[in-house]
Amino acid sequence: MDSADHLSRSIDLAVAAIKGASLARYDDPSPCSDYSVREVVNHLAFGFLLAHRSATRQAWDPSWTAADRTPYLQGRPESEWAQACAEEAAAAAQAWAVPSAWEGESHMGGSQMPAAMIGSIMTSEFVVHGWDLAVATGQPFHVPSGLDQVVLEGVESMAPMGREGGWMGAEVTVAADAPVFERALAASGRDPRWAPAGR
Repeated sequence: MDSADHLSRSIDLAVAAIKGASLARYDDPSPCSDYSVREVVNHLAFGFLLAHRSATRQAWDPSWTAADRTPYLQGRPESEWAQACAEEAAAAAQAWAVPSAWEGESHMGGSQMPAAMIGSIMTSEFVVHGWDLAVATGQPFHVPSGLDQVVLEGVESMAPMGREGGWMGAEVTVAADAPVFERALAASGRDPRWAPAGR
């Protein structure tokens, strides 16, 4: 399985979690600090947009931000969010399936960096935030063998930058022999045993 396959699989996991999240749970908390379920969905949607634009080298509008609503979710009723996300996610996966998408430089928002690094970051982001959404809404979430190691390596590579930038929490302590994906979650600042209060 190559990098494009891993990214495609990570997108599939995130989309499944979005589709499986009941609208009645959108106000619930998530393991992602300060994000409700609704905000995790919007954050993943923004990630799909970033990934699509990065792979195709489309110009980035600096006014776009995930702070309020991802552009393609603005004005849509929440009942349409899952389908809108699925469509943008499919476009992103298709774009990254082209080998040249992984070559040279691209942008992630306004930041220039190697395209392969962007693909790696996105792979980890989609899996970790997919888990956020799944565990917050009572869904099963299974990361296949191989992809779990890719996510761990991706999280570990961006952790110093994430902690310096304040968008990744301190590493959570887990056993050295904990499952690979649990170690990835812990490295991202999440408690792998997190569960919604009262559920």
